[in-house]
Amino acid sequence: MRRERDRLSVEWVKLELLRTAYATRGGLLAGRDPRAVIGWYLILAVVPWFTHNVTVLVGLFVVCAVAVVLSRVGPLILGLFVIGFVLEGLYVLFAAWLFGGDTSTVLALAELTLKLATVSLASMAAFVSLDPEKLSDALLSLHAPAMLSFGVSYGYRMLPVLMEEFHTVVDGHRLRAAPLVSKGFLGWRVAVRTATTLVAAFYPLMLNTAKRTRTTVEALETRGFTYAAEHPDGRRIRLAALRADRWDAVFLGATLVLVAACFAVGRAFPLLGGAA
Repeated sequence: MRRERDRLSVEWVKLELLRTAYATRGGLLAGRDPRAVIGWYLILAVVPWFTHNVTVLVGLFVVCAVAVVLSRVGPLILGLFVIGFVLEGLYVLFAAWLFGGDTSTVLALAELTLKLATVSLASMAAFVSLDPEKLSDALLSLHAPAMLSFGVSYGYRMLPVLMEEFHTVVDGHRLRAAPLVSKGFLGWRVAVRTATTLVAAFYPLMLNTAKRTRTTVEALETRGFTYAAEHPDGRRIRLAALRADRWDAVFLGATLVLVAACFAVGRAFPLLGGAA
């Protein structure tokens, strides 16, 4: 029991978020070219919105679920997804019952839930496999604006700084606050104290982060970051590490085959849904 409480600590949550952001778990997609991973994500994030066939959506959901397992998505992100998916399913049933809906109403809501769940799984599998540098270089290689590429990379880099700053501010509030005389019924005083501390920590957190951001931007500009990102020679040097091989083409081709197979099965065995 003690070990389980330790696993659910704030420190564990922080470490899980950092592992997710920096793609330290490896997996199937982590070894692929980041441009291929982005292409894979776009395929599975867009295709579900072009069909109303529940069988096709179930097939796409299974494909993305297998990709999540092979990508080694962490337990925190996966657990949040499962909780959200279950609650969404309960909401579908409750909404259909509350408004006097029938089977067609449940199917319509379930169809939307499956689409959102499929896109969510694809997002988890793709972005848990891309570290900040890979994602930034892929966007730059796809001719995205240089500042967008920098913003993505910088946002990832600021994540641990934000978390450390948040811990510092919250610990400061806790040290200065008097202990509670009693927790109250069901610990309501603890909940109120926690919510008040989080709100009070917001402004100093933003202020300290803004100071660090300005310092970082000025340091980058003195080193010619903007010029290097926009100059052809700078782009060539930065993107020299990107190498797409035949396995990336096989990976994308296999994805398209699986998507086509889902549509074929959906046409042959429609599961109470419309045509694909």
